[in-house]
Amino acid sequence: MIILCPGQGAQTVGMGKAWFDASPEARAVFERADALLGNRFDAPLTQLCFQGPADRINRTDISQPAIFTTSVASWCAMQARAQMGPVEQPLSAVAGLSLGEYTALHLAGALSFEDGLELVTLRGRAMQDAAESPLAASGGGGGMLALIGATDEQAQAVCDESAQGQVLVCANFNAPGQVVLSGHAAACARAAKAAEAMGLRSASLPVAGAFHSPLMAQAAQQLAAALAKTPIQAPRCPVLSNVTGLPHAPGAAAGIADTIRERLVLQLTSPVRWAQSCQWLATHAEGEFIEVAPGKTLAGLMRRIDKSKKVITNDTP
Repeated sequence: MIILCPGQGAQTVGMGKAWFDASPEARAVFERADALLGNRFDAPLTQLCFQGPADRINRTDISQPAIFTTSVASWCAMQARAQMGPVEQPLSAVAGLSLGEYTALHLAGALSFEDGLELVTLRGRAMQDAAESPLAASGGGGGMLALIGATDEQAQAVCDESAQGQVLVCANFNAPGQVVLSGHAAACARAAKAAEAMGLRSASLPVAGAFHSPLMAQAAQQLAAALAKTPIQAPRCPVLSNVTGLPHAPGAAAGIADTIRERLVLQLTSPVRWAQSCQWLATHAEGEFIEVAPGKTLAGLMRRIDKSKKVITNDTP
């Protein structure tokens, strides 16, 4: 089987509640996350997942540990239902969209749950801080703009025309005809007008900042320091890197743990090559495609990437 792990944007009030109620294994994951995080938020993470409010669960610093925990909880519950142990999972490959790459690394045995939760909590906080930094504020804050129907070349042309000395880059190659731009808010506004002039549709995304752009450099530095101290094991199966669109592998002068660390840092300021990752999976990995909770976003993207591959979603049991 091939597991797909969602990223930020999949969060919703009530996520994981059905799994919590139906599975002792899922409940144990949520309770473990609450114990590990302690009083870092104004309410336990489980309460924020199940009850919100939406403006809290949508914050980058909360949504990232919330999605990671929900995804792991649903997977542990599915393992239990299939009577599989942690190392008995017949995984062909695992991939996660942005934040979801941490979930994928955990499911493949490269990261412990405790270390994964700690990293995504720090990552979310660091990205929230970078979004509110003076560098972002200099261009009216950061933003992201989805281009609908654009080729990769058209998206780059919009960036080139609209940046005008500010930050504006292609940040997510999600699927054919769906490219997300990221950068200063003023540049995103110009990009929306440029896209309209080219006959393209666009939509501003409700995000805290310019993710996967140079405006996240501050967060990348903080993440690098944390990753340097985090134990990472060789994954039990291929885990796709968002930066390359290919499986993590040892570098010419470094082991796989160091290349994973390096690419997780680069991921914050580099484009997410999700369409390329899914094309690799469709060609090289065998088995059913399964999307863990929350949401069904990745199943929708796969329909645009390769209609021959059906993704089984597990937002609820």
